[in-house]
Amino acid sequence: MIIQWIRNSKAAAGLWAVIRIYLGYSWLTGGIGKLTGGGFDASGFLQGAVAQAGGDHPAVQGWWAVFLEQVALPNAGLFSFLVMWGEILVGIALILGVFTNFAALMGITMNFAFLFSGTVSTNAQMVLLTVFILVAGANAGRYGLDRWVMPYLRNHYPKHTTKTPTKPIAS
Repeated sequence: MIIQWIRNSKAAAGLWAVIRIYLGYSWLTGGIGKLTGGGFDASGFLQGAVAQAGGDHPAVQGWWAVFLEQVALPNAGLFSFLVMWGEILVGIALILGVFTNFAALMGITMNFAFLFSGTVSTNAQMVLLTVFILVAGANAGRYGLDRWVMPYLRNHYPKHTTKTPTKPIAS
């Protein structure tokens, strides 16, 4: 019953719009701050996360530290670009309510990456709110551009189906 309300109710859609816009604003301001802040460089953050993987009570799991050290740090420029523009694009998409579920999924992925890296901040709160947006599905974008974009895409780009043979295949 509650899931039906979350996914179908117009009142719930209004609540999801408020939450969606709040999350979008948080992502957008974070990304713009990185863009205009004189050159965002994630390497310091990544090095700090790797350093938190040691000791008696590590804040960062060993497997994640290995990923950061072997993949992210050598490509810190790429990761800086992806984080900065990812935050901006997720923010814009959530504010406008366009591709809402995909934007929420990308946002929660970034939140988890930050949490895995030992940063709490507002990430846990954002994860919780994003879970509601994801559970709401299409209802989260009802009062946004998804209201027009998703039906347009469904009508103009139908699913490709494969034809089934009309005759049985001889053995």
